[in-house]
Amino acid sequence: MATHRTKMLIIGSGPAGYSAAIYAARAMMEPIVVQGLQPGGQLTITTDVENYPGFADVIQGPWLMEQMQKQAEHVGTRMMWDMIVDVDIAGGSPFRAIGDSGDEYIADVLVIATGAQAKWLGVPGEHEMGGKGVSACATCDGFFYRGKKVAVIGGGNTAVEEALYLTNHSDDVTLIHRRDELRAEKILQERLLNHPKISVLWNKTVESFEAGPSGALAHLNLRDTVTGDASTFEVDGGFVAIGHAPATELFKGKLPMDDGGYLLTEPGSPKTEVPGVFAAGDVTDHVYRQAVTAAGMGCMAALDAERFLANLEIDIDGHAHAAKEAAE
Repeated sequence: MATHRTKMLIIGSGPAGYSAAIYAARAMMEPIVVQGLQPGGQLTITTDVENYPGFADVIQGPWLMEQMQKQAEHVGTRMMWDMIVDVDIAGGSPFRAIGDSGDEYIADVLVIATGAQAKWLGVPGEHEMGGKGVSACATCDGFFYRGKKVAVIGGGNTAVEEALYLTNHSDDVTLIHRRDELRAEKILQERLLNHPKISVLWNKTVESFEAGPSGALAHLNLRDTVTGDASTFEVDGGFVAIGHAPATELFKGKLPMDDGGYLLTEPGSPKTEVPGVFAAGDVTDHVYRQAVTAAGMGCMAALDAERFLANLEIDIDGHAHAAKEAAE
């Protein structure tokens, strides 16, 4: 067990965490990144990435995260293979965190970049065909299904928005929902139900994703929730859209969250209600959830953290002078 002291502690190691680390290290803040259970975040389970700026050709998600980590280390970030299990932020800066290893981390500022995970159905074939026809992000992967037949599984806002987005790439989009009515906002329902490229399969659940001879997704095995009848549905791409779960369990009761568990920050800022604690990336963003927006928020968090530290030092220095003058 050891104690690690730093100006900035970053919890999480996706695009937000690594970008915050790069900016902080260049500002001589000597950041520590505690990488957690999945170093690199969701992009490490993403294959082709075609929408991250700066790359003319398709790149691989794990490679991009590897490069971000190396860049952060190159400019002075310290990476820790640990998982934070408790934090103490109630007393203000400096903040204290405890790792699963038993190590203690003490930091003047804290950046929370723990991200969010897509919710999955948990049925056979789902993870085996990730990147081979099964996805949880139409914005990320829809482009690869141009002119193909795709299905979206879900009935809330996320599912309807994904289905509408996919019509930019496909003329044959099917929404599969386990009930006979949608849970999405009425205006979204109207857009979907009136869209000529979208059809709906009501009262159906997906029991498994089945591969074809090539190993890619070929069809879905469905079950009717009313009659119990089984059926198959041929499709090239299946998009699971039943929501996301932000990794915020660690901060329940310590920081404000919305109904979905996402951390609340000042509008247009990564600042939480606790001065010196910042949230960046998918842990606070339930709208965009993109690598590039997460990276931008990581940058913002580091810049705001640098300003916070500068003001903190001025305040401390000012109090020291005042105390000295009073003593004299």
